[in-house]
Amino acid sequence: MSSVFSPPSWWWRRCVITARNPVHAALFLVVAFFTAGGVWMLLEAEFLAITLVLVYVGAVMVLFLFVVMMLDINLDRIRQGFWSNLIPGLVVGGMMLAEMVRCRGRLQQHQGTRPSDLHRLRVPV
Repeated sequence: MSSVFSPPSWWWRRCVITARNPVHAALFLVVAFFTAGGVWMLLEAEFLAITLVLVYVGAVMVLFLFVVMMLDINLDRIRQGFWSNLIPGLVVGGMMLAEMVRCRGRLQQHQGTRPSDLHRLRVPV
């Protein structure tokens, strides 16, 4: 049933990332929040859906949108440093991905362990 809102949600999230204008990206994010709220409604988590829409769309995104519209951002200057920061960004992203995979493997390894047995586990850091 959540397939009604999930593909549009993925589409709007992609639009947020690829939008060249920050105002358009903020508006796409508002629509993405509404579709995520629809997914929560279909999962029968009405409180989370209403909270998502009221808090994020109603307050945070409206403030963000007004700040972006009030500031006259020079996008050409921001785009100049993109290619010089691409390699460090990919390295940091790869390290974060490796750490998430490592943590997920540890969680699966200790799945089914009782909380009373956790003091016996020695997990190297």
